Parts: sequence; C-alpha cells; structure tokens
Amino acid sequence: MTDIADAVRTRQLFKRFGQQVAVGGVDLVVPRGSFAGLVGPNGAGKTTTLSMVTGLLRPDGGDVLIDGLDVWRDPVPVKARIGVLPEGLRLFERLSGRELLSYNGQLRGIPRAEVEQRAEGLLKVMDLAESADKLVVDYSTGMRKKIGLAAALLHNPRVLFLDEPFEGVDPVSANTLVEVLRRYTASGSTVVFSSHVMELVERLCDWVSVMNRGQIVAQGPLDEVRAGRSLNEAFLGLVGAGADGSGNGEEGLSWLGATPA
Repeated sequence: MTDIADAVRTRQLFKRFGQQVAVGGVDLVVPRGSFAGLVGPNGAGKTTTLSMVTGLLRPDGGDVLIDGLDVWRDPVPVKARIGVLPEGLRLFERLSGRELLSYNGQLRGIPRAEVEQRAEGLLKVMDLAESADKLVVDYSTGMRKKIGLAAALLHNPRVLFLDEPFEGVDPVSANTLVEVLRRYTASGSTVVFSSHVMELVERLCDWVSVMNRGQIVAQGPLDEVRAGRSLNEAFLGLVGAGADGSGNGEEGLSWLGATPA
C-alpha cells in the first residue's frame, strides 16, 4: 500500500441479488490523482461496485469513502465531489447539447454566466461546438458519450467515475475522450473507469484493480499487477484462463466448421 491519500476506498463492500452474491466483500483502493482501471470479465461485479461507490445503489454491507467522506452518511458533499458517466447513460434527448449542459449546471447551483463559460469550453474541447444546438436525440453514440462526459465534468469534480466509457465509440471520438481525461488527471484529479479491454487499460492507467466473481483479486500500480507481463497475460493468470469462456468445452465443438457430408 502506498502512502498516497486515497480518493476512493471501500471496506468489505457487499451486495446480493436474491441468492446471487454480486459483490462479496470488496476492499477497493484508488489513490488520489491516479488514472485507475477497474477490470474484470463480464459479470465480475464492476458495474455493481461502481454503482454502490457513486451512491446509485445501496450496498447490503460495508463502507464507501470518497475523499474520506462516507457516501451514504454524507451524500450531498460527496456528490458535489464526484462526476459519473454510467454505462447505458440516458440523457434528456429533447434538449440540445448546449441546453443539456445548462440544465446540469443549474441543477448543480452554478451561476448561469459561469455555466455558459464552462459549457462553451467543454463543447469546444469535445469537438461538439458545431453540434451544440442539435438535439441530443440526433447525436451519434460517440457524440452522446462526449456530451455525457462534458456534463459529468461541468462542476469540476474531484473524482470522475466512468463505466465502459469507450464502448461503441469511434476512434476519433475515443481519442478526444482520452485527451480530455489525461488533461483532467494531470491537474491532480482522479479517474476511475471500468473496462474489460486490457489493451486500453494498459495504455491509459497507472493504477489497476482486478475483479473476478465479486472479489478484488489484485490491485496496485500497473507495473506491479502485470509483473513483467502484458496486462492481458496477468489478467488471464489472475482470473483463470477460461474465465472469459475460452478453452471451456471446445471438444464439444468439433462439428463447428466441418464440411457437411
């Protein structure tokens, strides 16, 4: 463990859905100022964990601290410190991009003139200035991710949480998102994003937490976790080579690709 102050820390975080344990006692640590990846196979518990950490889903047990504040005991100051871009983000589609940012700014209590100034800057950086007055319903997937990220950044949060932010995003939009996020962390703020794309995490992150079956199986600086291997090789070793379904039951597929008689 490093001596860097933690932006995020959970203690024995637990969530059950019926008989299914989705998150089983997770101790997640994210140092302040890091670009942190939360990785794991599908169904590992990443989205459930982030939902509890950001106050969107109440845990059945455990504690969540953001900058030392308890998410569930001090929800107002915590939510002032965080920005969230969830997976499957639903936006107010009958607003334009500019109106959406203005609305978010008013909800946050930011003075109107400051909202307008920040919105213009974000729209320009996100390459959305020419589409600022177009309705969000007409935005592409990449544009929706960018306006969603702009809305999450508008109040200048200390910690930004992103759930699969690059899913379905074209390379040009993805590059824009990456540059904005790198600029954000360079200022001392923290990014936490979930993904199952190891190459992306390896390229962007300096800290990584690996989840499998509702547990943290490894976490720390990227170089420590991958231990001289690629992150993908380290990941497969940590979660089991068949965790993604590869190599399981292949002998039962001998018919696949065979030439019909």
